[in-house]
Amino acid sequence: MAKVLVSDPIDKSGIEIIASVAQVDVKTKIPLSELVNIIPEYDALMVRSGTQVTKEVIEAGTNLKIIGRAGVGVDNIDVTAATRQGIVVVNSPEGNTIAAAEHAIAMMLALSRHIPQAFQSVQNKEWNRKLFLGFEVYKKTLGVVGLGKIGSHVAKVGRAMGMKILAYDPFISQERAERLGCSLVDLDLLIASADYISLHVPKTPETKHLINASSLSKMKPNAHIINCSRGGIVDEEALVEALEAGKIGGAALDVFETEPLGESKLRELGSKVILTPHLGASTAEAQVNVAIDVAEQIRDVLLGLSARTAVNIPGLNPDVMEQLRLYLTLAETLGNFVSQLAGGRIESLNVKLQGELASNDSQPLVVAAIKGLLSQALRERVNYVNARIEAEERGIRVIETRDGSIRDYSGSLLLEAQGSLGTHSVTGALLSNGEIRITNVDEFPINVPPTNYMLFTLHRDMPGIIGKIGSILGSFNVNIASMQVGRKIVRGEAVMVLSLDDPLPDGILGEVTQIDGIRDAYTITL
Repeated sequence: MAKVLVSDPIDKSGIEIIASVAQVDVKTKIPLSELVNIIPEYDALMVRSGTQVTKEVIEAGTNLKIIGRAGVGVDNIDVTAATRQGIVVVNSPEGNTIAAAEHAIAMMLALSRHIPQAFQSVQNKEWNRKLFLGFEVYKKTLGVVGLGKIGSHVAKVGRAMGMKILAYDPFISQERAERLGCSLVDLDLLIASADYISLHVPKTPETKHLINASSLSKMKPNAHIINCSRGGIVDEEALVEALEAGKIGGAALDVFETEPLGESKLRELGSKVILTPHLGASTAEAQVNVAIDVAEQIRDVLLGLSARTAVNIPGLNPDVMEQLRLYLTLAETLGNFVSQLAGGRIESLNVKLQGELASNDSQPLVVAAIKGLLSQALRERVNYVNARIEAEERGIRVIETRDGSIRDYSGSLLLEAQGSLGTHSVTGALLSNGEIRITNVDEFPINVPPTNYMLFTLHRDMPGIIGKIGSILGSFNVNIASMQVGRKIVRGEAVMVLSLDDPLPDGILGEVTQIDGIRDAYTITL
């Protein structure tokens, strides 16, 4: 039975889901050294932000198939190391969307109306109404940096409160921004124009200290910064200096460069800042949502199914997976086929999307094709997670091309592999009933379904060849299920593909290639 380690507090609803298919061990606050020692026992690891899943932990987890982060960010997981080991990393990008967005809005309103300071004043038996003169957010400009799930919800709520919304996101189209009621602008214009700036971006090398001394100097003197995304997006030292100098109006931070927040000048700024201890996802509903979301994915992967929100499988989101599911199988089958056809060391792989398929996202299909290409050599070591890395490490150049003009089928894939023994190609398509057909081998037209055992020959089109091959196979007690010949001209070069019920015994290829007119012969095992 599979074993799953839960190393941070997780809602019981998530644990119950995993327990339906695996043994679940809950061990929180484990020292790194102990985690490294015990992780080889486990098939899956479920964490929140407390556990640091380092390269050392991942490399020790020789049985790990999936690491699940019950939350949005995966900055506490070495995703690169996990990818290299072929381990799926999943998160819950939507489970705490509402909670995080509402916290950002709450922080903006608390800043505007001095709510924490006013509360403390009343607690101190004071009644200083004039001291807490606030600002309305109505008709003010809200700058949203990052229009993902959370940022988009903040923008919608801000618009509902009568705010003007500016947005910066280099990966969002103008059309998408307009549907959200946002004006898409560059970051400098947003910084200079906004009364409130709410940050909703992941922590990456590009976003570290996105808000720094330079950007702070461009803001309005009464501008307010809200960061409920990731610590490190704001340069805290620069922020302290700007607030002390009165260059901006205030800041509300829920996340910090070092957590828990230790000795920091942020604590000394009084009413100019609001600080909360990473509460963005801390609602009862969000804790249940993220636990269920990630637990279901761990369960599915342990059952041999796909994960919905794997962060290290390019392009394979749930919608794409469902739309391209049969084509992924086609791509993997063709990759496996052409690798055996080419033989030797593969130097390059060209994946061409043809017909209607040319308008689709190529990434999932390319990954599937690479996985198929490497499956003969690497067997269970290669998967959708590490296929590209494995290809790169073997010096295989992957080329992606498209040709929408080819309409022999609604959509087809052509894979061409160049290697030390020459260049070979195979084309495949899906029939209307979802069946796979190999439609072309080395530019010779055929129409055969892939089977477990196949024999492929390149020969001169001449009488007697088919009979001789049949006789040899019969003498080895190999049964032929189907046979098809593809040729361009009569008595010219041709290919023959035989589907077999049995694997070919040793030595049979040698006899086949001795037949007069046979140029070459290959066995294909799928």
